[in-house]
Amino acid sequence: QVQLVESGGGLVQAGGSLRLSCAASISTFNINVMAWYRQAPGKQRELVAAIRAGGTTNYADSVKGRFTISRDGAKNTLYLQMNNLKPDDTAVYYCNAILETVTRDLDYWGQGTQVTVSS
Repeated sequence: QVQLVESGGGLVQAGGSLRLSCAASISTFNINVMAWYRQAPGKQRELVAAIRAGGTTNYADSVKGRFTISRDGAKNTLYLQMNNLKPDDTAVYYCNAILETVTRDLDYWGQGTQVTVSS
């Protein structure tokens, strides 16, 4: 079982920055994939950024060049640095962790943190 707790959301003006944190109950280096997803009202949840245990990252096209995903193994924490925020970035942001086992993947989610970007 992996517990994930997000923090760092809030209200920011367009062009501003926020850093989201996701505290995990185990070392992030023991988690195969960690990711940030977001869900805006009336829309499906979408992948924002992901990082594998080896350090490989990938981003949604809409956030490339503005958002950076990273992790701190010593602090068991995943981060999402968000710069040049736009109103379209408004959503609830969720932390996700996947543990890959021989039989199946184990999928864990945080409770979400609200990000609101005003124009």
